[in-house]
Amino acid sequence: MDFVVLELIRELQIIDKENDYFIFVNEGPDNQVIQETANFKIIEFGGAYPVWEQIKLPKLARKYQLDLLHCTSNTAPISCPVPLMVTIHDIIYMEVKNVMGKGYTPYQLFGNLYRKFVVNRIVKTAKKIITVSNFEKGTIESYFSNLPSENLVAVYNGVSKHFQPIEDQSELARIREKYQLPERYFLFLGNTDPKKNTANALVGYAKYCQVEGKDIKLMVGDLDREVIRKHLSDAGLEEYLDQIQNTGYIPNAEMPALISMAEIFLYPSLRESFGIPLLEAMACATPVLSGQKSSLPEVAGEAALLVDVTKPENISSGLQKLMASKDLRKDYIRKGLERSKAFSWENTALETLELYKALKPTNA
Repeated sequence: MDFVVLELIRELQIIDKENDYFIFVNEGPDNQVIQETANFKIIEFGGAYPVWEQIKLPKLARKYQLDLLHCTSNTAPISCPVPLMVTIHDIIYMEVKNVMGKGYTPYQLFGNLYRKFVVNRIVKTAKKIITVSNFEKGTIESYFSNLPSENLVAVYNGVSKHFQPIEDQSELARIREKYQLPERYFLFLGNTDPKKNTANALVGYAKYCQVEGKDIKLMVGDLDREVIRKHLSDAGLEEYLDQIQNTGYIPNAEMPALISMAEIFLYPSLRESFGIPLLEAMACATPVLSGQKSSLPEVAGEAALLVDVTKPENISSGLQKLMASKDLRKDYIRKGLERSKAFSWENTALETLELYKALKPTNA
């Protein structure tokens, strides 16, 4: 289950003891992370996702006589027998160049096409559409010019409470050993999705090494070694391949320690509807280098160093700037800790609950 939805449900369970909730989930072991309470019941049913969503979910909505169905992950039933609310995190898949763009797996391509087909239809029927930033709200309004402005609202995501500076030395030592972390490193958790800007991040780091030497390595997420090699080779920088280490999969619970030990958290994405990892790094007291595009300036405010990440040399110079001044890093750490406090899942749940109440029939 998407952790964004999980955090929302957990907070709703705390703040709302009056309304009854039925949480419809596809069958799978991940569903055990949610615990039922007196007014929150979990309903499991299986099936391929399009069938699950378009056929089975409307039947259950009718069966349980819902006052409202909230679909939280971009898509929803095209034909819904009850009032519908949908969270559209982004509409990247509406852009032709992204729907069939380079770098996507067949599964991702199918998902993009499915979302495009469905969203074009549900925006006409949903009583309320939530998105996660004012940037994305403006993007959606521009794309769907006939969408009534009152039907669309921005509700910010939050930062999970376990993201905080980790100071337990035994825990830090355990994580360092588990992931074979070098003494000093930058952290970049990109992937093959084109919007993550992985090539520019890797080349930008290699250019940093050209100028500053090899004292600080780059830890990347679960990124294929040959992908890294190709990006560096294309830029004539393959000599820096050994400077880059792959962490493999990192459980979310261990992320705060990994982030806390990083010199800089590198988040050079080209297109984000929100950018939760940016705030998670701030909450862990790690300076952030990020981009000037999409929602990132809105979310980061003045608490991150923002550069034009379409050019690797800008990423390199940003890293150099941050590493050249302890005072600058301390300033971004201070601002980041303060900024991250402004985004909580409790606030997300409170705002969402108000939308539920506004759509709930008065006689319910």
